[in-house]
Amino acid sequence: MSVSMLSTFVKPMHPEGRKFVAIAAAITVLLFLLWEPLGWIGTGLTIWVYYFFRDPPRVTPAREGLMISPADGVVSLLQPAVPPAELGLGDAPMTRVSVFMSVFNCHVNRLPLAGRITKVAYHKGLFLNASLDKASLDNERNGLAVETASGQRYGVVQIAGLVARRILCFVKEGDTLATGDRFGLIRFGSRLDIYLPEGVQPLVCIGQTMIAGETVIADMTGTESARTGEVR
Repeated sequence: MSVSMLSTFVKPMHPEGRKFVAIAAAITVLLFLLWEPLGWIGTGLTIWVYYFFRDPPRVTPAREGLMISPADGVVSLLQPAVPPAELGLGDAPMTRVSVFMSVFNCHVNRLPLAGRITKVAYHKGLFLNASLDKASLDNERNGLAVETASGQRYGVVQIAGLVARRILCFVKEGDTLATGDRFGLIRFGSRLDIYLPEGVQPLVCIGQTMIAGETVIADMTGTESARTGEVR
């Protein structure tokens, strides 16, 4: 299949974004009626809203055991941390990989590794800067506990940020998803935390750019040591 110039810039939009694009477009029409320069500003805003809700297709690695990034963005934190208590993953620290999403990233979230959703837990909280460590505990969040076919358990948590005011989760407890399946969306900037099972080493480093559904975070069956490099 050939790649056209149009397909490079025009991406499918998630249905969640349709009403926001319609609102922005309506405001743009009014701005044009008031003063043409304002209308062009509204046009730019409408394009940005569409771009925010884009949902491009992704090619997920097919090899068994590969855990992929649930979000577009940059690895902002990489350290041991106790997962949120509501997930039921225990009180022992697990390796946490945090992916920070700016308002320019695609915000559709994808499941890191195939499994059954054993827990969906929403927690009210604050709207601190999502890049801060304490945002994991203090901010509004929605977490999933997932059990793989081999019995390993991991967690993935959607965290609201300064601008984000709505976390959407499309799955429920008992659902079984494949690696890379869409499970949620966060509006306008936020963060995703992934809690790796015991003994699983992260294959990413702080500052690394992540692509949801494609970038490998860890290998559940591999023996490679944790990555110690840095982004240059």
